[in-house]
Amino acid sequence: MLPLLLGVFLIWYFLSSATPEYRKELLNSITNANPIWVITSLILGIISHLSRAYRWHFLLKPLGYTPKLYNSFMAVMVGYLANLGIPRSGEVLRGITLSTYEKVPFEKAFGTIVSERVIDLIMLILVTSTAAILQTEYLLNFLEEKNINPLYTLGILLLLIFIGFLGLQILKKSSNTFIIKIRNFGIGLLDGMKSIFTMKKKWAFLFHTLLIWFLYVLMFYVIKHAVPNLSDCSIGVILVAFVVGSFSMSTTNGGIGILPFPIVVGAVFVFFGFEKSDGEAFGWILWGSQTAINIIIGALSFLFLPILNRDK
Repeated sequence: MLPLLLGVFLIWYFLSSATPEYRKELLNSITNANPIWVITSLILGIISHLSRAYRWHFLLKPLGYTPKLYNSFMAVMVGYLANLGIPRSGEVLRGITLSTYEKVPFEKAFGTIVSERVIDLIMLILVTSTAAILQTEYLLNFLEEKNINPLYTLGILLLLIFIGFLGLQILKKSSNTFIIKIRNFGIGLLDGMKSIFTMKKKWAFLFHTLLIWFLYVLMFYVIKHAVPNLSDCSIGVILVAFVVGSFSMSTTNGGIGILPFPIVVGAVFVFFGFEKSDGEAFGWILWGSQTAINIIIGALSFLFLPILNRDK
């Protein structure tokens, strides 16, 4: 609850510290948003979640597991719900959920999720590179101004991978019972991660990876039409907002940590010369709608998982 409370406090602080005139402007920008584009963004988001659940199967099949799509989808959604409380806890819960209802060993399920995240990090780097090419000077200045360093995420991930492999090498030589259990868990984890090299449908996996990230960017792009004063902003601006928003989401609990998603994304539009109220309205609409759908579907998934799997 602590990260959630901190996020709620920071949002309250940002809004309460604003002038009454600005709050009125922000409210008008949000309430006048075109609902058709908001609904379109939500549909794109749900399709991306379905694609992610389906893509997961390509990693699980080489390990000998073929879960039901609805179980995979609901596992993904409960993971997103958990991330609102504790950042990245959703990946653990997602693996536990599949292990519970599809009898996939947790260490192997989690290993496939780690592989997914490595691929997603590569895709984020590619999108960041594209945004940097289109808006190099603006993006670097903004990241420096906000003390955001994307290389930290990559560096931490590489360090964790190195420590993991080093730890496994040390554990191989131990005969302690507890250490043996940890070693077996590590071997299962590596089996899950290596499935990315043994899967047969690599092109299908690549297609869904590209589809997921295309839908992510498109979710951002269509919301600009919901806020009239942003309808003429370029794809370069949208990509910069996407990159900055993605790092905000990945380093906080669902985008409401130290750098709340709506505030950070709104700052991007201000940086490019748009009105602050319009930019933050974009952030609030996108974050609010996607968070609401994750909460609703995630909660329903918690409810329906045991109902649809009564025989298990």
